[in-house]
Amino acid sequence: MRDCNAAGFFRMLELDMAAALPDTKPSIGVQSSDDLPTIHGGIVLSKYIIHIIIKSRTIYTFNTHHLDLSMLPFTVTATDGAARRGRLTLAHGTVETPAFMPVGTAGTVKAMTPEGVVATGAEIILGNTYHLMLRPGAERMDALGGLHRFMNWDRPILTDSGGYQVFSLAGRRTMSENGVVFRSHLDGSEHDLSPERSIEIQRLIGSDISMVLDECTAWPATEDEARRSMEMSMHWAKRCRDVFDLRDGYGLFGIVQGSVFPELRRQSAEALTGIGFDGYAVGGLAVGEGQQQMFGVLDFTVPHLPEDRPRYLMGVGKPADIVGAVCRGIDMFDCVLPTRSGRTAQAFVTGGTLNLRNARHADDMSPLDAPCDCPVCAQYGRAYLHHLIKAGEMLAGMLLTTHNLHYYQNLMKTLRAAIEAGTLDQFRTAFGEAQEAGVDGQNDADD
Repeated sequence: MRDCNAAGFFRMLELDMAAALPDTKPSIGVQSSDDLPTIHGGIVLSKYIIHIIIKSRTIYTFNTHHLDLSMLPFTVTATDGAARRGRLTLAHGTVETPAFMPVGTAGTVKAMTPEGVVATGAEIILGNTYHLMLRPGAERMDALGGLHRFMNWDRPILTDSGGYQVFSLAGRRTMSENGVVFRSHLDGSEHDLSPERSIEIQRLIGSDISMVLDECTAWPATEDEARRSMEMSMHWAKRCRDVFDLRDGYGLFGIVQGSVFPELRRQSAEALTGIGFDGYAVGGLAVGEGQQQMFGVLDFTVPHLPEDRPRYLMGVGKPADIVGAVCRGIDMFDCVLPTRSGRTAQAFVTGGTLNLRNARHADDMSPLDAPCDCPVCAQYGRAYLHHLIKAGEMLAGMLLTTHNLHYYQNLMKTLRAAIEAGTLDQFRTAFGEAQEAGVDGQNDADD
């Protein structure tokens, strides 16, 4: 069989049939496991059984279970233990994994220009459906050419479905099987966010990777509460998949839920893989459960995810969280920490974090982090950054955010190189020892 992605596969099949049978109008039908097929472009698409039908007669049937029909080519180029080095090809570019996505919630990575984000090495950013649907609005953004053109970012974008933000509006939303009705935190206007509407908004935005709408399970939760929440999310995931438009370079990720309960995580992963997605996220973590429990959830969840699809740990995290998750087979990450910390006088450096508010930096002209090759470390000393913070200058947040994003991207680059070289265990040990030693022989983040 010729090597191709889903779109190429169906196009070649149609062309071959048309050439072989010029006097007929062949059609291709795909029967899903639950007999609820998705119709797209005159072809019935799913993951399982394809029926080739000519003049109302099935002439050939074959199982596609072992075919990669994803619209997103993803290649694992190296492994080291459970860790993977990969490459994800999207409509707006290629993403080398493991990858960290800076958060651009409302169409901007805070305190950064798009050009500045590119200079840090970031290949993909995250946008947020909830915030963008409220302002400037999905239809307006579509009319203006989509989020890429709107914010002058020509690289890939992943968008969160908006579920996390909606479910945080405790007194402003009502949830049902159909979706969520909520009132905007901006002006109190009422909005209906269903799985179908979430996918439509992400299409209008122009997201390279869309996320299914899921119910964000509260923490802590009983097993029964987590089960009800997970089952709702799986129902919504199927509805999202049913309306998602298949296009080359664009994909939809499912989200595994189930809180900290192994059996629920297994059921969720199997439900999602049964539906079939272009990638799989692990959601509902970094919500207060602690690092060791988070790692435990990954240990019993990741083995249930397909080996040939990207895996995304949502909302994580601290550098040590990322290193531990990469070692457990996670490929993609996002978190507000490097940007939020930059705006609150915190710098990520070898061994931990620096609090630039501390008086001990007032006469120190050394760089934030000697090994760092970012422009901030090359051109500015700690004393100047301390002065900017004390003076309330916005440049402080801009410079610290620039450094922090460089630190995160350099961490991902180092992880990729270690996986390729088969030296990830050595890197993890050295990284852990540096964290234990602290910064400059001490940990001043909380001083």
